Amino acid sequence: MATTKAATKRKQQSVWAENVKTIVYAGLIAVGVRTVLFEPFNIPSGSMIPTLLVGDYLFVSKYSYGYSKYSMPLSPPLFHGRIFGDMPHRGDVAVFKWPHDNSTDYIKRIVGLPGDRLQVKEGVLYINGEPAPRTQQGTFLARDQGIRTELRRYSETLPGGVKHDILKATDGAENAHRPGFDPSREFDANNTVEYTVPPDHVFAMGDNRDMSSDSRFMNASGVGFVPVENLVGRAEILFFSIESDPNDAWWAFWEWPFKIRWSRLLNRIR
Repeated sequence: MATTKAATKRKQQSVWAENVKTIVYAGLIAVGVRTVLFEPFNIPSGSMIPTLLVGDYLFVSKYSYGYSKYSMPLSPPLFHGRIFGDMPHRGDVAVFKWPHDNSTDYIKRIVGLPGDRLQVKEGVLYINGEPAPRTQQGTFLARDQGIRTELRRYSETLPGGVKHDILKATDGAENAHRPGFDPSREFDANNTVEYTVPPDHVFAMGDNRDMSSDSRFMNASGVGFVPVENLVGRAEILFFSIESDPNDAWWAFWEWPFKIRWSRLLNRIR
């Protein structure tokens, strides 16, 4: 009897040890995938509408630009710069760490590369002295934090041929032609000074141009130039999307299936 009990106890301990090892292995695999391959992110704000909506969930490829300390959980200071590094392409939608704290995740579109000159004049983006062509595609009803706003929708073409949609509420023409207006002394996101992107940095802007704090904003609460080291990865695929409304009751589970944006699931991000 004692022998049987001892054998049973050893078997239980063996099963327990195997379960612990399985959990540890699964955790290590998850951390490895998150560090080297893909990491999930969700969209909490409307700065990238219409490309990304509040409530979108997406995968970001960690290998697209190589790896920096920001590729790893908690950003351990193991090394500086990037290894296996590759510069982003103009037009990429990328996740990066906010340069002012190196910890907050931002997602914007890369529109300027090192050495580029960028300026916004009357709402139009100029890259190296040439306007990025845009054609109006009607209107778009943007919804952010329960507020609905009708905006003009344009298709913008960046140098190299990348096309994407942007939203505009105003082009700021009245300010541009106001007597005495000087963009070097008075900031206007629709009429800026010319920025020159420094080495090892990129210039990022939101597709919802009038509702995005991005590289146009050089102050302490803006983004400014983004160090290449701060890039986390490129947004690849939208795997889930659900409408978000602060007035929704979290416990009304029977409404959840009707909130899912089924048409957006598994879409490539461009």
